[in-house]
Amino acid sequence: MTFSKRYKEFAARARVPLGFLLLIVYAVFARPVWERAAAGLGLAFLGIVLRAWATGHLDKNRDLCQSGPYAYTRNPLYLGTATVAAGFAIAGGEWWIAALFALVLGFVYWPVVIEEESHLRNLFPGFAAYAERVPRFWPASDSKKLRSQTRADMPFRWALYRQNQEYNAAIGFAAGVALLLWKLLR
Repeated sequence: MTFSKRYKEFAARARVPLGFLLLIVYAVFARPVWERAAAGLGLAFLGIVLRAWATGHLDKNRDLCQSGPYAYTRNPLYLGTATVAAGFAIAGGEWWIAALFALVLGFVYWPVVIEEESHLRNLFPGFAAYAERVPRFWPASDSKKLRSQTRADMPFRWALYRQNQEYNAAIGFAAGVALLLWKLLR
């Protein structure tokens, strides 16, 4: 799937407002039941943990991040976002909400991934070699081999987590959990 530069720029601007619109749709139409909510929230929690792990390694536009989850996938933040969305879609109990989330991920987030990689390719001369070794989205099945091909792992840094304001995603996750609990208990 190819996207024009103009569309990719539109997608980058639209992703946050669309996220709020999806939240409203979800708040109105989600029909959770306990079993699906437990399974979905467990999956969504894994996505939030992946996002947190990634941001604790990411020094945006200063360093080509290859440590932590970036040793396995070039886009752990978007993989985390997709995992959170899948979890909440399962918890919400409506198939069409899952389809809507998938459409937004495909037509809004995927072009942003491509645009960001183009930016990184221009910013960091080593990006092409990194992209050859590390998959764009789904982690490689041979993670030991992949791990041995990347540079030494840098430690997770809370300062980067705060600098990247990832706590906002954690707050959003907590709000989503509260919304589901409210819907389940009413």
